[in-house]
Amino acid sequence: SISGCRSGQRCVPDACTAYNSTMFPDLNALLAPAVVERLVLLANHVIAAEPEATRRLQPHQGRVLRLEFEGWPKLLPKPPVLAFRVTPAGLVEWCSDASQSDLRVQVPAHNPAALALGWLSGELPALTIEGDAQFAADADWMAKNLRWDISADLERFIGPVAAHQLQSLG
Repeated sequence: SISGCRSGQRCVPDACTAYNSTMFPDLNALLAPAVVERLVLLANHVIAAEPEATRRLQPHQGRVLRLEFEGWPKLLPKPPVLAFRVTPAGLVEWCSDASQSDLRVQVPAHNPAALALGWLSGELPALTIEGDAQFAADADWMAKNLRWDISADLERFIGPVAAHQLQSLG
């Protein structure tokens, strides 16, 4: 917000506001669905690559898993609702308006950048899982065992030698 702003005067943002709070909700509403839909495609790609994962999810068809980020920094715009319904194929679809869930997974997100880097390197944060016991056990198994094989995907596009060289870079 801008304080002390009158017609013809130079306006200065308040010192306690880290971003234009009226702009980011609109930007968040515009970008969030597109970003979440891409994340769902990536999640389904990883799930589909492991037949055991789809086998474990199929009995939970129609159930909803909701991710909640605990301790999200107030300086950043809030993430969108991350609730996913299990499909008959054992994959997931985004439920942007799901208020009820069968399983709630709380993720500590005090440092979102470290959380993302940890996930990419295979580190699992301390998750709190509440809800249906079997759904929780299968979600826990997936969190501990599913990993995106980036080098296998790169091989399809640039060949095995170049993919191996890129992977060795980190």
